[in-house]
Amino acid sequence: MVDAQLTLSSRNYSSWSLRGWLLCRLAGLRVTEKMIALDDPGNRAELLLLSPSVLVPRLTHERASVWDTLAIAEYLHELYPAAGMYPADRIARAHCRSVSGEIHSGFTNLRSALPMNLKVRHDRFPIFPGAKPDIERVETIWAECLDSYGGPWLFGPAPTVADAMFAPVVQRFLTYAVPVSPTSAAYCGTVNSWSLMREWIDAARIEPDEMIELETEF
Repeated sequence: MVDAQLTLSSRNYSSWSLRGWLLCRLAGLRVTEKMIALDDPGNRAELLLLSPSVLVPRLTHERASVWDTLAIAEYLHELYPAAGMYPADRIARAHCRSVSGEIHSGFTNLRSALPMNLKVRHDRFPIFPGAKPDIERVETIWAECLDSYGGPWLFGPAPTVADAMFAPVVQRFLTYAVPVSPTSAAYCGTVNSWSLMREWIDAARIEPDEMIELETEF
């Protein structure tokens, strides 16, 4: 039995928790999930973008403690290279790491304007102008990857770290009815129908907790 625990917060609101969980499942690592309560001060600060994401996700595995989604990705790839978390080709692998790092470290306006909320869908939503360059950049990344590697995932026929990193962005676009190109819409459909994504969403929908600050209504 593998000694592995993944610390998570809200499935509904926490994009970082979603990424960490997807990465573990991509690697084929089954984990015991430990949830942090929404009323934990540090957890609320993370979800409201008032502090760096340092509490979740955190993978504890055979006496190693790994936090930060990209650190978890690299740790799992090192342990399970045959899982295909990154493309086999060196050039594609470098590209995958680059776009994963870009979404990990940037897009602040997108995060704040369109907080992740898997329980709701808006028919229309006013997009803050400051978020539009972020949205355009995401679409550019997707288009370049899908054109270069043939889809339906960003780096070919199977999901990689990059798809796990962009999965919360897909959900933001769907939640707030963000207008996107047909190419982007097709990719959003691919991610949204991913069996792992559906499993996470189903679990999120039965969570009883709510954060009023993230329940944006227009």
